[in-house]
Amino acid sequence: MTSTKDREALWRPEIAPLRFADLDRVEQIEQECYGLPWSRAMFAGELIKSNSVCLGAFRLERVIGYLIVSLFVDDWHIMNLAVDPAWRRRGIAERLLEDFLERSAGGRERGYTLEVRRSNEGAIQLYEQFGFRARGVRRGYYLDDHEDALVMWRENSHGPGAGESEGAE
Repeated sequence: MTSTKDREALWRPEIAPLRFADLDRVEQIEQECYGLPWSRAMFAGELIKSNSVCLGAFRLERVIGYLIVSLFVDDWHIMNLAVDPAWRRRGIAERLLEDFLERSAGGRERGYTLEVRRSNEGAIQLYEQFGFRARGVRRGYYLDDHEDALVMWRENSHGPGAGESEGAE
């Protein structure tokens, strides 16, 4: 008899670096997920940058989600995270974040930041599960509807100033 853990492992996606060959599928997911999707050139630009990490979640060699993160000076900035709508609520975004945070652990970076729509409660809860906390608001950040973005931050427990307070939340 197959245990629940074994069944989970059967559908659990592989996390691996994205390649240029994956961009057709990435673009398709991006179009399905966002009102103002990134262009192919934006994804290609991140793939060639030495200070970017571009990860895909693969199921049977097909991209079902992706995470794009760039290093700016000494902070990791989560630029884009999307999961194929058919694969949502199955832990794909969690797996991508877990994998990236493991890859970047122990670095000298101060921490991680991102912007998220104030109305995207599911994403906010996900980021909070990973230790991100609201640090500010970017008014009218999203060009399609001028919705505000919540700026979230997570300390790197191994970076400079680890354990120091960033101030009140």
